[in-house]
Amino acid sequence: MLITAEDMSVTHGAAAVLRDVNFQIEKGEIVTVIGPNGSGKSTLIRALLGVLPPSSGRIRRAKGLRIGYVPQKLSIDASLPMTVRRFLSLPVRISDDVALQALTRTGVEGLADRQMVDLSGGQFQRVLLARALLSRPDILILDEPTQGLDHPGINAFYELIEQVRQEIGCAVLLVSHDLHVVMRASDRVICLNGHICCQGTPSVVRNAPEYQALFGVSDSSALAIYEHHHDHIHDENGCCHD
Repeated sequence: MLITAEDMSVTHGAAAVLRDVNFQIEKGEIVTVIGPNGSGKSTLIRALLGVLPPSSGRIRRAKGLRIGYVPQKLSIDASLPMTVRRFLSLPVRISDDVALQALTRTGVEGLADRQMVDLSGGQFQRVLLARALLSRPDILILDEPTQGLDHPGINAFYELIEQVRQEIGCAVLLVSHDLHVVMRASDRVICLNGHICCQGTPSVVRNAPEYQALFGVSDSSALAIYEHHHDHIHDENGCCHD
């Protein structure tokens, strides 16, 4: 296992944001976290990254685990000159060859000399992904990486994530609100609303009463499900209830 959460809870002041969270992430799988606004998705990511300590329970990480992180938002001062190439060398300088390899892997090899503030939304996210890949991660953690992208851009980015997963064999933990794409692109889905309402393969979660109560039966029935080879591993787990 790469990361394991055991009875993990996180509080902000007196308010419990997450409670009794239990799950594991295995090598090579794509796990997507979904949930309504305020459900604790970003808090979960920050806890897994070690930014927020659990108020109870614990998080286990594999020894020497390398994490690549793509944040939900990254603001760069428009008055600050910052080329893509320079951005990739922050905070640790890398060679031109390594930078080019990372940009090529994410399909933006021609942007090295472009200013970061001049990138489109899709280009910006691909550069962030290229930077996350520099550490040769065992797991990529992405917090709503397609926010602000149009539908073709969303599909293209998820296709890129799948391609990267196949190329380097990393696991992917993704927070997303793109339900129709999530159900095609994920091996496992975790439905969060302050706690884990349900989890399992896309087909299991789609039919879970907890999921349908949050997102609507009509939306659930309209989702297209893509079966991954991991489905048969997780189907027996069904849906976790609190």
